[in-house]
Amino acid sequence: MSTWKEMSDEQLALLYADGNNRAFDELLSRTKEKLFTYIVCMVKDEELANDLFQETFIKAIMKLRDGKYTDSGKFSFWMTRIAHNVIIDYFREVKGMRIVDASKDNDLQNLKVASVMENDRERSMVNEQVLHDVKRLMDALPEAQREVVFMRFYQEMSFKEIAEATGVSINTSLGRMRYALINLRRLSRQHNVNLTLE
Repeated sequence: MSTWKEMSDEQLALLYADGNNRAFDELLSRTKEKLFTYIVCMVKDEELANDLFQETFIKAIMKLRDGKYTDSGKFSFWMTRIAHNVIIDYFREVKGMRIVDASKDNDLQNLKVASVMENDRERSMVNEQVLHDVKRLMDALPEAQREVVFMRFYQEMSFKEIAEATGVSINTSLGRMRYALINLRRLSRQHNVNLTLE
């Protein structure tokens, strides 16, 4: 039998659905950072993000136990879809679907990007500043545009996956990205921000 580390997320999900709690522990350790980062990006409040993260996993557990997960080869996408729905439900109930204002202690500053940069310290510092500026500019985008940018560039989702996760058409996802890029370029010119990585 394969070890936990060798198993795919989908295999672990199906094992958990069959009652193997250790499989879920492994799934949680694999997906928690990426999923939590997505939630923080959307709600801009770490305490709230913790609550919504827990609610997301509770819903996932219930769906897994009820046999509502089938191996489609995209467990992380399935989890992102659940998180997206939890966030939307929260905004509907509490915020009346208003765009959340960026807080002063914006958690987007804490995204871990240094690991993908080259070891050269000077280049790394320039790139970190560019990514910091991009995250700051993203805060000014409407929620739907910010979400598609985050999913595409930070979660590396295809436009088809983004469309499915957010419950819109591919054309709508592409349109949101187009307007997000137009807005980011405009904002970068207004604030004299260089968006070129070295």
